[in-house]
Amino acid sequence: MSSEPYIEMKSIRKVYPDGTIALRGVDFAVRKGEIVGLLGENGAGKTTLMKILSGLLPLTEGKVLVGCKAVHCDNPSDALKAGIGMVHQHFALVSTYTPTQNVLLGQEAESYSPIHLLSFLKQDAARDKLVALSKDAGLSVPLDTPVELLSLGVRQRVEILKVLYRGTDVLILDEPTSSLTPLEVEELFRTLRKLKEAGKATIFITHKLKEVLEISDRIVVLRNGLVTGRIATDKATPEKLAVMMIGKEVPRVTRERIAAGEPVLTVKDLEVSSDFGSVAVKNLSFEVNANEILGVAGVEGNGQSELVQALTGLRSKKGGKIQLKGTSVVGVGPKELYKMGLSHIPEDKNRFGLALEFNVSENTILGRQWEPEFLLPLDRLNWKKITDFARRLVKTFKVVTPSLKTAAKSLSGGNQQRLVVGRELSKHPTLVVAAHPTRGLDIASTLYIRGLLIKMRDEGKGVLLISSELDEIMQLSDRIAVIYEGVFLGVGKTEEFSRKEIGMMMGGVRLKR
Repeated sequence: MSSEPYIEMKSIRKVYPDGTIALRGVDFAVRKGEIVGLLGENGAGKTTLMKILSGLLPLTEGKVLVGCKAVHCDNPSDALKAGIGMVHQHFALVSTYTPTQNVLLGQEAESYSPIHLLSFLKQDAARDKLVALSKDAGLSVPLDTPVELLSLGVRQRVEILKVLYRGTDVLILDEPTSSLTPLEVEELFRTLRKLKEAGKATIFITHKLKEVLEISDRIVVLRNGLVTGRIATDKATPEKLAVMMIGKEVPRVTRERIAAGEPVLTVKDLEVSSDFGSVAVKNLSFEVNANEILGVAGVEGNGQSELVQALTGLRSKKGGKIQLKGTSVVGVGPKELYKMGLSHIPEDKNRFGLALEFNVSENTILGRQWEPEFLLPLDRLNWKKITDFARRLVKTFKVVTPSLKTAAKSLSGGNQQRLVVGRELSKHPTLVVAAHPTRGLDIASTLYIRGLLIKMRDEGKGVLLISSELDEIMQLSDRIAVIYEGVFLGVGKTEEFSRKEIGMMMGGVRLKR
């Protein structure tokens, strides 16, 4: 590893047109042959800082040095020319193209055959280069298979190849493990170590303390647009990093053992079709009991969304039975299910949980606006009672908002999620279906919502938790089911499975016991 910084960002400030200050004078550096972890809560400024470095955002003040020379990256092309590439959390791949075609996309002027304007790309030389590059970096990719047929882990390798193909020396990864199985995370880390040995620099943006402690050499922590900590990884602990991130010690979420009660949800031989006509959920049978959290682990796209939608009345079933407290609910819609005691924390709060243009008060009663508590004669809304209810909910669930009249779209992601969770849990449910309830949240919001789910369980509710976060599943669940291609490959008490075993099942390996 070089002793001199290859990239230096000095006194970086970013002020948006509306006056929001995202960065308040940040110094950041990375050396060749080094992996730097960049930590911070939502809104801390870490992604903004890296978007400036990768040419996606202009800085307001400060300067960027590459190899001791000042550079101005006005767009990603400028950054790539300076040897800097960023792999974003949401991949930018054309699903019907092969990895080779995706890597060459944007470089057509150099790759088209002169014989015909619409002729095939000259892929032979590029493919040879990609084969060598993937071998050197330890990135196993089927170069001639359409991307839509590849797993999320392989798609991420394609994104990394896209950046490396352009000759970058600095690789920025934004939340790179958010959709990967544990085995795919191990493969990614092996790749990053090989790139480090080759002299490449990596900046690893994440909120997962365990992973940054495993893969980085140094860690830089941001809070409120300022650097609040720099520490060598071998001197860091989760407790130290958490204090740097939020300014205080973080309480642990604990789950006491309690006996499960009677079934509140019974599913028998359930089949559900996807939007494309294929069977997404295949003959699934299980129960969720009172005083229990059943965690469903799995990589996204293995039938979880269709399962949740079928259970919550948002998607019709192809076959099978569903009972809520012993009563069949096949064909019952969301409104009636709520009356029967079901609450739903959806996987995408913006699409399914909030009316973003509505204000906070209006969002607190979505799905409940027909209740007598909130109505005047002639079915007019009683805004005084709605406002009183919203004020209590905001206080109880610690939703930070300028006012109850603030549009939901103006809240931070964490406060939007607290608003959704607060509304759903205030319905006094019998069964809570929680899909990815802490996705993208910072430490404080994550721990708060996990604590609420345990509280629901302790109060006698049944909780069905769907999450791709293995740590979350193992921390909260009394029993775990691992889903792969619409089938449970294993169901049992949490203590009966190791992390490795769960990771193998998430990748499609059925255990022999």
